[in-house]
Amino acid sequence: MDNAELTALRASTIPRGVPATAPVYVAKAQNALVTDVEGREYIDFAAGIGVMNVGHCHPKVVAAVKEQAGLYSHTCFGLVGYESYLRLAEKVNRHAPGDFAKRTFFLNSGAEAVENAVKIARYATGRKSIVAFEDAFHGRTYMTLSLTSQVSPYKVGFGPYASDIYRIPYAYCYRCPLALTYPGCGCECAALLQNAFDKHVNAEDVAAVIAEPVQGEGGFIVPPAEYMGMIKRICDDHGILLIADEIQTGMGRTGKWFGMEHWDVAPDLMTTAKALGAGFPIAGVTGRQEIMDSVHPSGVGTTFGGNPVACKAGLAVFDIIETEGLLDRAVVLGDHILDRLHALQEQHPVIGDVRGVGAMVAMELVEDPITKKPAGDFAKTFRAKLYENGVVNIGAGTYHNVVRFLVPLTIEDSTLARGLDIVEQTLAQVEAAAGSAAGH
Repeated sequence: MDNAELTALRASTIPRGVPATAPVYVAKAQNALVTDVEGREYIDFAAGIGVMNVGHCHPKVVAAVKEQAGLYSHTCFGLVGYESYLRLAEKVNRHAPGDFAKRTFFLNSGAEAVENAVKIARYATGRKSIVAFEDAFHGRTYMTLSLTSQVSPYKVGFGPYASDIYRIPYAYCYRCPLALTYPGCGCECAALLQNAFDKHVNAEDVAAVIAEPVQGEGGFIVPPAEYMGMIKRICDDHGILLIADEIQTGMGRTGKWFGMEHWDVAPDLMTTAKALGAGFPIAGVTGRQEIMDSVHPSGVGTTFGGNPVACKAGLAVFDIIETEGLLDRAVVLGDHILDRLHALQEQHPVIGDVRGVGAMVAMELVEDPITKKPAGDFAKTFRAKLYENGVVNIGAGTYHNVVRFLVPLTIEDSTLARGLDIVEQTLAQVEAAAGSAAGH
């Protein structure tokens, strides 16, 4: 079947609430290239929303999965254990930030990991309230949707939400919530957490603060270097746990194993998913031993979590990142993308901001660089045209005006350059079309 026929089949079988960014259906994918059912090739600048850090169909992942699938595909770890689960937990514990004993267990998705991190934080502290941030995304389940900030399309119509959730502004320097300028501001936005304890929730009732080291769906918002440390100190002063949502920032994406390493912060609990399994569903919760061990036996668990095939894929991912130097590669890729986007920004005022850490880069599009009015419609048109021109891409931002760059860390230099050339050409095409329409 071709793309049009599959689109018709989708319309007759799949509910409209499931996202459909472009009418394209994959036939095969290799490293950073995706080929559709009609034989057209696309450069992948989305990596399955940050999942394919080691590229599509990496030979080591394919070999590990094939071997495991021929032995056994499921027992439920809680019934009959297997070594790959233990070895993968050992790897995560070793590389997670913090010079202290850790424990890890596995689940199926990022949202499930966040749900369990919240459960554990409440259990370990005996407290009920959770503080999250504006522009945050933590998932679409009941609890995680309550933590998620963006209303449309995620929250509209799905309430009521979980109770005892409080929200404060994040360190969004391009759109500072306090109308200040860094570094002269002294990172005053971190004090908004203490302010929340004075005005909204008693600190002694707060179990945890949950934060993405770099906000993902919110628009790749990078906080100042000292911000997370200040948040952690406020938490420590009040006996509050810090949960790091590393679902998109983890597994080498930012040039470190985990994003919090950039800020020299060791969270009390950490969630992982996405790139951990190279496309196979697996997520994890990692935390201080005493916190993780506080929960009674069978207080946490899942039927499919830590599936043996996914665990083998995860072990292969660790091996690839280590042996192929992908942490350093992420920095090189990110610097190159940032350089190209900054050059484009000088020529195209529609690019209001360029930001990122490692290979987690974004550009924020605005109608006017002075007012910073979000250019959501322009971004939508640009992204659609980018697909037409052969680049798989993904948006972000509360105002839907951010374009994310999430290339596989294994992408070839020539493929990256070709993709960035298409980005540049597409930007010029869309601007020209918009100018022509305005002239009429």
